[in-house]
This record gives sequence, C-alpha cells and structure tokens, in this order.
Amino acid sequence: MIMINRTLASTINEISELFPVILLTGMRQVGKSTLFEMLKTDDRKYVSLDNFDDRELAKTSPALFIQRYEPPVIIDEIQYVPELFTFIKINVDKNRKNGQFWLTGSQKFSLMKGVQESLAGRVAILEMLGFSESEANEKANEVKPFLETLKTIKLDGYDKSELDLKQVYKTIFNGSFPQMTVNKGKGRDIFFKSYLQTYIERDVRDYNGINNNLKFYNFVRAIAVRTGNLLNYSDLSRDIEIDIRTAKVWLDILERSGLVRLLYPYYQNFTKRIIKTPKVYFMDTGLCAYLAGMDSPETLEAGYLTGSILETYAFIQICMSYLHNGKEPNIYFYRDGDQKEIDFLIEQDGMIFPIEVKKTATPTLKDAKNFAILQKLKKPIGKGVIVCLKNSPLPLSEKIMAVPIGIIA
Repeated sequence: MIMINRTLASTINEISELFPVILLTGMRQVGKSTLFEMLKTDDRKYVSLDNFDDRELAKTSPALFIQRYEPPVIIDEIQYVPELFTFIKINVDKNRKNGQFWLTGSQKFSLMKGVQESLAGRVAILEMLGFSESEANEKANEVKPFLETLKTIKLDGYDKSELDLKQVYKTIFNGSFPQMTVNKGKGRDIFFKSYLQTYIERDVRDYNGINNNLKFYNFVRAIAVRTGNLLNYSDLSRDIEIDIRTAKVWLDILERSGLVRLLYPYYQNFTKRIIKTPKVYFMDTGLCAYLAGMDSPETLEAGYLTGSILETYAFIQICMSYLHNGKEPNIYFYRDGDQKEIDFLIEQDGMIFPIEVKKTATPTLKDAKNFAILQKLKKPIGKGVIVCLKNSPLPLSEKIMAVPIGIIA
C-alpha cells in the first residue's frame, strides 16, 4: 500500500520524548500499525497480539514476553492481553526512559481501566481516525485544530477547495479508511463486507461474547441510518426487537471500538429547557453509507441520508482536526425545548463558537439565524461558521463566516 503521511506523525514524535508509553487507539484498519511502523527506528521491535502464539505467551508468561520483546517495542492490539499493563509499568519504573512502549488498541474504553490502574502518569493516549481531507491530498502537516484553521484563513488569493457537490458525496461515499482512500473506492463493497465480518466475528463475538451475529449486524445498520440524529433507545430497541438494556450495551461496544461517537448537548444548569439526549455519529461515512444500502454517490446525495451524512462528514473532519493533533475536541450540539437547533458548538477559552452545516453553495445569514439564541446562555460568543459547499471562504458578517467543507481538516 502507498504510504501517506499522517498529521499524527509529528504529534507521536513529540509525545514520545515526553512519555514512556504511547497508546494509540481507533477503529481497525485506520492505519495505527502502519503509522507506527513508518515512524519506528531499526532498534524498535514489533509484535502483534493478533498472533495467537504471542498472545498466549503474553497471557501465561507476561514477564517472559517483555523479556523477549524488550523495549523499545511496538505492541499491536494490546486489548487482547490487558494483563501486560502491570509488567509494562514495572519495566517503565525500572528503566525510566521515554518512548519505550508504543501500543495500539481497537477497544478504547475497555483499555482505560488497565491504563488508569497501572500506567497513570506514564502513558499518553491518542485517538486515530481515517484519512482527513488534507491527509488524502498529502497535506498532513497543514492540519490544525478547526478553530486555529479559522484564524489563518486568507480571503484573498485563496486556493479554492476542489470539493464541489459531486466530489463531496464521492468522498463521503468512499469514506476515510486508508484502503478506500488509496484505491479511490475500488473494491468498496467487498472491503466493507469483509470489514464487518471480521469486526463482528473477532471484536464482537469473541471479545464481547455476543452470539446473535445477525441481530447485532442489524443493530449496526440501524445506527448507521440514524447518524447525525438524536439517540432514541426506545425506537432503536423496538426496530431491532431487543430490550433497551441490550441496545445500550451494544451501542457501548460500537463506541468502545470507535465505530460511533456520541455528541452531547451543551447546557448549563439554569437552562432547564435544553434536551439532554445525545446525538450519534458513525465515524466513517463510507461504512455508514454501505450499511444504509447506498450503492452510488449519486444515490447517497439524492437520498434520505443526504443532510445527515453531510453533517456526519463535517463532524468527523472537525474531530480529526483535533484528535490528529493530540487534542480532544470540546464539541457539543445545541437543541432547546422550542426545537431551535445548532449543529455544533465548540467551547474554547471561555467562549462558544457556533457551527452550522448546510448543503448549499450560496450561504446567507438566514442559515445562521439560530446563532442569536445563544445570547441567553450569557457567555461570550465567538465567530460563527457556516460549513457549506462554497468553494472559497466568504465573510457573511463581522461575526459569521462561510467556510468550504473541504478545508476543515
């Protein structure tokens, strides 16, 4: 496979000089191992716990495992043997060198208990998604957190975004997995079919103990068609014919493995009318479109998912801009009891920045009409943004700017 530089590369090199352990989490097949291998020096060993012999050694003789694969080392899929965390701690405390253990894991939240108990203060945790738009265009070093990007946008002499309506939905349709990006969507159906089969049989059935593969697959499809929408457990459980408790457990599995991310509402205690139900976002639009039965970019653009999948794509790109720089996006949505909505709010430096995603190339101030309702929160409001299909930035007012969706990350 063609090696494409990732924004996280510089972040990893910087953090590796500060912490003895790096844990890189994220969905399967987003390039975690590939990135580490691109960055590793000749003296750094590599071992994958997908290999049953190495996994058995790590489980039965963790001290011997660490001796065989002494640091500096990359340990892939560490979630299979969380018992190693204690022995990694022993080694770290003994040698006191930074950059010794580079770990990857595809089950973020299930790893946290072992990390918090054994490696607190010794480990830097990073999350990796698929290729951002800039990474796919070999501009990985230009990616900054979204609000920083806004500060550096130049209105004069701007290199126009190449993402028009057709190209946007083609990009969304293919998704951000490296294999789909490098191969420009070729083999899409077989890739996603194989991905889901591997995910369900290895990460779900074997690791999480779910026996009804078909019903779980239908659950994943039901989440996909709900991307960008409020999460309603009652409707979800009724459609799949499972109880609400099971729906919550299964969604937790999807969240732990990085396939979905929940977005919570922004509210303050005195604002009693805010709806507190989270929204759910699939974290790869290609896989989401496949699960929703979309068979072409044109079908996707003209179908019922057109608005929510565009919003999902924008959400993913915003998250990438932060996560791939080693930062957690402080992002929410707004919806009150009067059904007034704002797609995203980013909170930073005591200010909130409103963001709307619109499927239009001719944005107007009407697209930002709900930004005014934030005044009742009695907090400083930063520059508002309309993320849209216009191919160059445009100030709509002193406080509101239209931004092409292709330059988010």
